Amino acid sequence: MERSEGMKDRRIVLCTGNPGKLAELKVMLPDTTQLLSLDDVGLPTDLPESGETLEANALQKARAAFLHCGLPCIADDTGLEVDALDGAPGVYSARYAGAQRDAQANMDKLLEALKDEERRSARFRTVLAYIDGDGEHCFEGVVEGRIALSRQGAGGFGYDPIFLPEGSSLSFAEMSAGSKNRISHRGRALVGLMAYLKIG
Repeated sequence: MERSEGMKDRRIVLCTGNPGKLAELKVMLPDTTQLLSLDDVGLPTDLPESGETLEANALQKARAAFLHCGLPCIADDTGLEVDALDGAPGVYSARYAGAQRDAQANMDKLLEALKDEERRSARFRTVLAYIDGDGEHCFEGVVEGRIALSRQGAGGFGYDPIFLPEGSSLSFAEMSAGSKNRISHRGRALVGLMAYLKIG
């Protein structure tokens, strides 16, 4: 299917209740694309995500929204994988310290788990699901790095203050939005989606 014409003006629903993710995706997608929130299409911000993998969760959210509104839908799920913790918190990253999804509590728990650990290598992994009338597609982005000894910076969201991407002494929370987006897991997944849609 030829996607170079007509796609740039289509409406796409961003299936997230996380304002940080919403802001990042809005910045990274071209402004010729009309982006709709879950609220815009009458859906709750807490779409189901009961899968055992990032891909399953992203697809579950995108499917729920697409079935409701029939518009192209983007959903993502992201996990922080820490080598010393055998890949945890992984798919449970947002709920690592409990169902309340408290980012500060999540960071506290992770730093405590690594307090005596010298091996601090980790990675952020994002799976971005896109669903429209032509089917379902997933795009993955990964950024390698390490867990800082303590919080660094006040920007970003989630685990950003304690994640230092490979080759950098700055955490994601200390970077400008543009600098983070150029190397981030979410940005890399979005590159794949945009190539598929021939936008940007």
